[in-house]
Amino acid sequence: MDISQQQQRQEQVVRHTEHAADRTAAAAEQTKDSADRRTELAADRTVFAAERTYAAWVRTGLAALASGIGAKQLLGGLIPEWVIWGAGTVLVLFSAFCFGAAVWRQLSPGPPPPNPDTPRLSPVLLVVVNGFLVLVALSALVGIWFGRTGGN
Repeated sequence: MDISQQQQRQEQVVRHTEHAADRTAAAAEQTKDSADRRTELAADRTVFAAERTYAAWVRTGLAALASGIGAKQLLGGLIPEWVIWGAGTVLVLFSAFCFGAAVWRQLSPGPPPPNPDTPRLSPVLLVVVNGFLVLVALSALVGIWFGRTGGN
């Protein structure tokens, strides 16, 4: 090989290396964008998981509230009054706890996710709705303590 052929070969190698560097830079940028998007989607999934947890707490509280009220009405005349009163009280107090825990878990989910696209539930709305549910639970508790039993 003469010197001109060696120079041509070196120029080809340089062009090929520059082209490979450009492709590598483009691939790195695409990977970075892809990783950022995956992180955003993971943050959205975290928000949705927190909402499912909130819904589970509220659902459990409503079931406990209905069970406490139902115990008062359905068990009257079948078992002693103090058992009905105790079971209803525990169930209704547990429902009030669930409503409070739902708000606490939604407002304190742990470390914040990195900039989700999904908006979070309004804290004011959570406090108002669950505060109302706690008042309903406490009213049911008063009904269990002082109301008539279904069997009387």
